Amino acid sequence: MLRRLILEAADSQTLRRLIATAPPTRAVVHRFVAGTEVADGLAVARQLVADGLLVSLDRLGEQVRDLSQARATAEAYRELAAAIEQAGLAAEVEISLKLSALGLGLAGNASVGSPEEPRRVALDLAREICAAAQAAGTMVTFDMEDHTTTDDTLAIVAELRREFPSVGCVIQAYLRRSLADCRELAEAGARVRLCKGAYREPAEVAFTRRHEVDRNFVRCLRILMRGSGYPMVATHDPRLIAIASVMATQAGRGKDTYEFQMLYGVRPDEQQRLVRRGERVRVYVPYGGQWYPYLMRRLAERPANVAFFLRALGSKK
Repeated sequence: MLRRLILEAADSQTLRRLIATAPPTRAVVHRFVAGTEVADGLAVARQLVADGLLVSLDRLGEQVRDLSQARATAEAYRELAAAIEQAGLAAEVEISLKLSALGLGLAGNASVGSPEEPRRVALDLAREICAAAQAAGTMVTFDMEDHTTTDDTLAIVAELRREFPSVGCVIQAYLRRSLADCRELAEAGARVRLCKGAYREPAEVAFTRRHEVDRNFVRCLRILMRGSGYPMVATHDPRLIAIASVMATQAGRGKDTYEFQMLYGVRPDEQQRLVRRGERVRVYVPYGGQWYPYLMRRLAERPANVAFFLRALGSKK
């Protein structure tokens, strides 16, 4: 119930204005978001790398309104790739992005023409970003969004991997289809970030109970660990982290053949504990002005985040 209410709040412009303008909540935003500019993201990335962590940088922004905005987003990501190289961080810092930020959701928009055009536009712009990332010596992982975009996202990733084999994608364990998707990606040797999922989805396409999601996460993880790809285990759940470690050992995987991933601002002590254990740990670091939907999904994912948020709201500082 709480998760559903928070995700509904993600669509509230009134609440967005309140959070954006209330000084007490700035600490909440800064805990989970590096800042609004590329330089902010790179500054956080540089510190995390110094602490032995890897980083995935994401310029926040999704569901662009027209083709010009999609092109501007692509240009911003090309500039990010160049900035990562210039900062000397290409070996440790990758790029994450959503295809809706490149126009995938523009069906019916006059700026893109036919219904098939948004997918072509997103693919073309994504190819430009992947080329820029490859030239900079870094990689790209494509995030998943709600279930209506899954087929298109996987098709675009498959197309891009023909030219850029290091391209990765996200699979959300709460979707009922994810076992089949993991089998296909594991056989293809893909980089796959497995997470639980953070969008409102109908029960016919997604598991809605926590134990069901966790069970499907483990099933998906087993397939990825036994496959020929590179599993990226995106969870903060101690039990799932322990299970992933056991599975990696059972599959005979070296610690350089998989990694754990966590969100910026969430369980930093656990991130360091895993690093000390010799694990590869990547921190997902978002930056940019479009932070509100991201923040709401983070609150929905973890009750402890909600408590932190409410304490900030009650603060008079």
